[in-house]
Amino acid sequence: MSRTPPAPKRPPRAATPSALRDAIRNEALRLGFDAVGFASAALTADARGHRRAQLAELLASGFHGDMGWLADRYEERTDPQGLWPDAKTIVSVAMNYGPGHDPLAVLQQTDRAAVSVYAQGRDYHDVVKSKLKALGRFIWDDYRCDLKVFVDTAPVMEKPAAQQAGVGWQGKHTNLVSRRFGSWLFLGELLLSIELPVDTAETDHCGHCRACLDVCPTRAFPAPYRLEARRCISYLTIEHEGPVPLELRPLLGNRIYGCDDCLAVCPWNKFAQAARDRSLVPRPAPEPPLLAELAALDDAAFRKRFAGNAIKRIGRDRFVRNVAYALGNSDRRDIALPALEPLLRDRSGVVRDAARWALARLDTAGQRRALKKARKSSADSRSDSPG
Repeated sequence: MSRTPPAPKRPPRAATPSALRDAIRNEALRLGFDAVGFASAALTADARGHRRAQLAELLASGFHGDMGWLADRYEERTDPQGLWPDAKTIVSVAMNYGPGHDPLAVLQQTDRAAVSVYAQGRDYHDVVKSKLKALGRFIWDDYRCDLKVFVDTAPVMEKPAAQQAGVGWQGKHTNLVSRRFGSWLFLGELLLSIELPVDTAETDHCGHCRACLDVCPTRAFPAPYRLEARRCISYLTIEHEGPVPLELRPLLGNRIYGCDDCLAVCPWNKFAQAARDRSLVPRPAPEPPLLAELAALDDAAFRKRFAGNAIKRIGRDRFVRNVAYALGNSDRRDIALPALEPLLRDRSGVVRDAARWALARLDTAGQRRALKKARKSSADSRSDSPG
């Protein structure tokens, strides 16, 4: 959250609320945001109660897993004016990060790492925040309106705010969906101390579609619009610090940071387009990185490789833990065994645990292949015998 900067010396521009709203929208689009919407920061009693009930149900069910911060600042999280009593208007902005390729194709390359699209370019927190701060500076310098800036880390329920502002709707996979950009949007918010005309809230356009629910490898959706984070691959590979539950490890496949399955299959992506901000475009590489190469990263090499990237936030140990699971799922003993054996002596207990599991899984896979080969050989011998 950013606070209001010092006042410039020149007097503020005069503008009607409608003109100020239009000026903010135009400047946001000029700065590189792809969608801008306006909503009231003053929730009705029904809307406030609905948000509180949703969050309370999530916390009571334990679906949030290790994300204890969801319970922190409860009142502020469910009410913008609980976060800042002077807030009158929410400006919801979005940046498209749509990929220019099939993000699920890498899942067939089991010796390579599948990384969520959003983490293949520069850290979006830095990109969105820098543009939001520039937008906030424009508003303050020209119109002297008190404001606060938020990107992801503050207790703002950004997806309900974006839906209220007409940017998109919260789909059955619980992420925002846009009729213009599909499921590929980064969000940010400005709270303004002035009341501006608002946009029409977006309505739900998911219909009877279940594509995002049915594709989930770990069945993390107990019902539409409900996500059990403890089974979500994005949560397990990014937020969860300890060992991943044994029954879920095989379902990770080669996903080492996040998961795009539910986003990628959304039919609304037929209207999506590749990101136009170059900093959000995946860093150029001929192919996804090799798992064996990533398994060899020590802390210094990890920090250097992922400088300015969202992956750096989880730290080397959690990252290599994920790589070890992926190697165990690769069914490529030729590359996995040499990469995993050094990890048995790793200083991190969670990495050692992941390496032991992966080696045991590969050994089991090797035994299955040997048994299958023996059975086939036996069957061939019987068919060749004189009858």
